[in-house]
Amino acid sequence: MQEELCSTPIPMVLIDFTDPYKQRGPCCFSPNARFLAAAVDYRLVIRDVVSLKVVQLYTCVDKISYIEWALDSEYVLCGLYKRPIIQAWSITQPEWTCKIDDGPAGIAYARWSPDSRHILTTSDFHLRLTVWSLLSTACVHMQWPKHASKCVSFTRDGKFAAICTRRDGKDYINLLSCHTWEVMGTFSVDTIDLSGIEWSPDDSSLVIWDSPIEYKVLIYSPDGRCLFKYQAYESGLGVKTVSWSPCGQYLVVGSYDQMLRAFNHLTWKNFAEFMHAPTLRNPCAATVFKEVDELLQLDVSELYLNDEFTHDMKGSHPENIAEGQLVKYKVIDLPITVPTQKPAADKPNPKQGIGLLSWSRDSQYVFSRNDSMPNVLWVWDILHLKLAAVLIQKEAIRIAAWDPTCSRIVMCTGNSQLYIWSPTRACCVCVPIPNFVVSDLKWSSDGSHLLLKDQDHFCCASMIPSIPDPKEEEISVSSEGD
Repeated sequence: MQEELCSTPIPMVLIDFTDPYKQRGPCCFSPNARFLAAAVDYRLVIRDVVSLKVVQLYTCVDKISYIEWALDSEYVLCGLYKRPIIQAWSITQPEWTCKIDDGPAGIAYARWSPDSRHILTTSDFHLRLTVWSLLSTACVHMQWPKHASKCVSFTRDGKFAAICTRRDGKDYINLLSCHTWEVMGTFSVDTIDLSGIEWSPDDSSLVIWDSPIEYKVLIYSPDGRCLFKYQAYESGLGVKTVSWSPCGQYLVVGSYDQMLRAFNHLTWKNFAEFMHAPTLRNPCAATVFKEVDELLQLDVSELYLNDEFTHDMKGSHPENIAEGQLVKYKVIDLPITVPTQKPAADKPNPKQGIGLLSWSRDSQYVFSRNDSMPNVLWVWDILHLKLAAVLIQKEAIRIAAWDPTCSRIVMCTGNSQLYIWSPTRACCVCVPIPNFVVSDLKWSSDGSHLLLKDQDHFCCASMIPSIPDPKEEEISVSSEGD
């Protein structure tokens, strides 16, 4: 069934773009894909996703630094970290509001619990983690938490939380019931300075990885038994990114040594290692796409363009018309040398290793970006253990994201283009808004809309499937020999 799903061709798409709207802060879709929250300084604007009409408008007491929706899409919290306080709002009850102020301890991070009725905050300097109830106004404290963005993980069913703490020079995992918020169990882990934790998709185990100075990946059962320990090497920087496949059968680990390692959830053996090589040579089954600028060649000696047509063309491709160029992909023959940047040896957190890592919905593909090759996206076929595609961009890749409904990647590089890859094709699409520079993008949960952000505005793009004409030549991808 998985093979059948993966082999289903993805239809060609037309993209419909909305008008731009003002934003001056974070923006995100609600989990039910019905609403879009956008910060405009200290105002929180809630829009309907389809019409983009304003459905609610809230005023916070300071500039909004962070936005997160509750899982049921009934509430949304705003982090005002300059104060620092948290304000939460109800979509269905506009008069309801909640303000959280942790006093001198401050608030460095906040997030929702899976039940959408509790908010977890971490104080400055990681002094304590507090669970705030929206129902009873009660709160629960936990001392000495690790950084909450990566060291708090909830089970898929939302019944339990794993919270990492540190005391007396050792790291501990605390398992809490999300119903009573009581500690169900605590166990120490074999790490020097635990860096992250994540439940497996089937909630049967926990993956834990150590700080970058120590390569160590550990798998623990919820009762504290160490099921697996992996250390690829002893000297050098270690783990940088970790990700479970959606099906739960695979775990991939990206490291500072520019390698991607894959593990099986049954034996926990390392069954594949993928290298981000600076030179690609045959035999290699991957298709290499390279972004190029092609000069527009148009014979206008006998062509008359009226004002309306000229206006439409400029609106569709404002930068292309101005520069007389068309951005496209070319398929490059091997061998090819991948553009590489040497990280600075005298600076901390070197720009090398696997800094971007994400699975496709069907768990067949995983893409990665080696930070010392910031212009290159690598797409790996895990089922066939091979490199499927390499996309070489002119500029560094800012964001790349999988379509939640199919094996399609959309990415941006800080210009007016969207770059789209699927197993059957790749193309470049210009955003038809003058001076719109795509710096961030996010999918709605149902894959129907794509949020695009530039510095002061956002717009939405929707994918409109179209039936490809088999006789029509692919103009978005061409061979280098063409």
